[in-house]
Amino acid sequence: MTGISRRDVIRGAGAAAGAAAVAAAGTTAASGASAPGTNPDTGAAADLVLTNGRIHTMDDQGTVVRAVAIRDGRIVATGNAVPNPGSNGRSIDLRGRTVVPGLIESHVHFISLANRPGYHVAQLELARDIAEVQAFLAARRPDVPAGQFITALGGWHPRQWAEQRLPTLAELDAAVPDRPVFLLQTFSGPSVTNTLGKQFFETVTSPLAGPVTVSPTGAIASGGQTNAALYHLRVRQTFEDKRRSALDAMAFSAQVGVTTVLDQVIPPSPGPLTPNQALSALDHYRMYDAWLSLHREKKAFIRLQTNFLHNQGNIPALGDLPNQLPELRERLRHQFPFFGDDMMRTGAIGEWAAPIGAGPVWFEAQRLVAQARWRNENSPGNLAALTQVVDAYEAVNAEFGITDLRWGVQHVNQATPELLARLKALNCGVSMSGFRWLQGNPGPNPVGPPFRMIVDSGIPAGLHEDGVHIAPHNPWYALHYATTGLNALGQQINGDQQITRQEALYAYTRANAWYLNREDRLGSIEPGKLADLLVLDRDYFTVSDADMRRTLPVLTVVGGEIVHDTGALPVR
Repeated sequence: MTGISRRDVIRGAGAAAGAAAVAAAGTTAASGASAPGTNPDTGAAADLVLTNGRIHTMDDQGTVVRAVAIRDGRIVATGNAVPNPGSNGRSIDLRGRTVVPGLIESHVHFISLANRPGYHVAQLELARDIAEVQAFLAARRPDVPAGQFITALGGWHPRQWAEQRLPTLAELDAAVPDRPVFLLQTFSGPSVTNTLGKQFFETVTSPLAGPVTVSPTGAIASGGQTNAALYHLRVRQTFEDKRRSALDAMAFSAQVGVTTVLDQVIPPSPGPLTPNQALSALDHYRMYDAWLSLHREKKAFIRLQTNFLHNQGNIPALGDLPNQLPELRERLRHQFPFFGDDMMRTGAIGEWAAPIGAGPVWFEAQRLVAQARWRNENSPGNLAALTQVVDAYEAVNAEFGITDLRWGVQHVNQATPELLARLKALNCGVSMSGFRWLQGNPGPNPVGPPFRMIVDSGIPAGLHEDGVHIAPHNPWYALHYATTGLNALGQQINGDQQITRQEALYAYTRANAWYLNREDRLGSIEPGKLADLLVLDRDYFTVSDADMRRTLPVLTVVGGEIVHDTGALPVR
């Protein structure tokens, strides 16, 4: 489930090579003189050519073309007539399939997924019932050495499965009888294990924790017991284990079509592991080490942009306001925003610079970020908090000016036209929560973001799923929710706030590229941009709502390199 095939096709080069290729190709979406399906030699070879498809470029005109050519990791031409592949290049007949830009996730805790202990099975979030849960676990088994755990930690929820419950010890044994299995829901459980896992947890001791209580059905209580079970696995992780976990996370991201992630970090927990740390808690100084090592070796194949979260509130021992927020102050002095390359780079301060409830300290954090000329984000959970954020943004704009910095707001679950207009006037963007479908229930008020109101306001509006603890990483669930308003049980929970499929896809591509300050390189299939695209297993734009929710790519391309391939299309 996590293997990568055909990854040796192309590796991206620099911007100058891409620009030169565009000039040499001289073919764009406007050129369509050739008969449909033909691909004449234009005199400028490409590394990879995709032909005979419905390629939704997501450009300003919403152009749909039949072919796209890639060279040195960038798009060099789109249209009906594109460069033929060179002698070392390859060609793919799309056979009429739909192609869209690679999806960009603007709010995810992805580096946490990349640090999961055990042989992790992120695919559990794709299961529809416990039989499929068992099938995903069994499919992982051949890769797992004796004695090593198969895990599935966070991201999924039992409401996704027909039985609406966790599997039992017996059901896990039936799927994998000869390897320990451990499933953990959300941050701190509940969790469940199989017979071999039960034997391990009931006898293990680690530096700071003893055995864990496991019921005869394999259940482990949420809170301290689940956290202790997680601790026993985490303290046994090696650095190579973490590198494997990071590669597995990238492979799953490619499998669901997310080619770029904006990591919103997790609540900082510096120092050695302790038994009370939830799944969302890791050392925020060291948790990137495995990914960084893979990046240095050019083995990373999903684009990572990292924000910096700061949860220091008022520290009474420090007294006056100028001595608050020491970590944020040092970050702004010594770190570079938007520093790195196309595969890994830093981002902004977010998802918050300090907890919104920290009063004057929170406002001082906004001032410090504005004064340092950094981009900044906040995650207000309700209308009162959003009002507080807008008031603060206007105040720091009057003092320092922020309209050129693209400040953002995450988790906009409630809004008004007036607040959105004020944010838009500040050149701020919003990223709409697409995960409320998972646990939301019908009621007197809509659940989740007012998608229609936000999009109609004209403010830059992205869409996110907020995986991988409380929600899946799969973006097609968020796209389904934004366009239907249906929850996991098929109930309408979002009133009349639906947007169209085109608008939702725009939010996950062009709008999220803007939100990451990368709209010049990502978000659409246009000459000069990085060659990130998906070949889908169905036509996202025309299939039924239920079918659209099951969309997945058969081919995922990042920087011209095939990083996920189901084998559905032959490559010449």
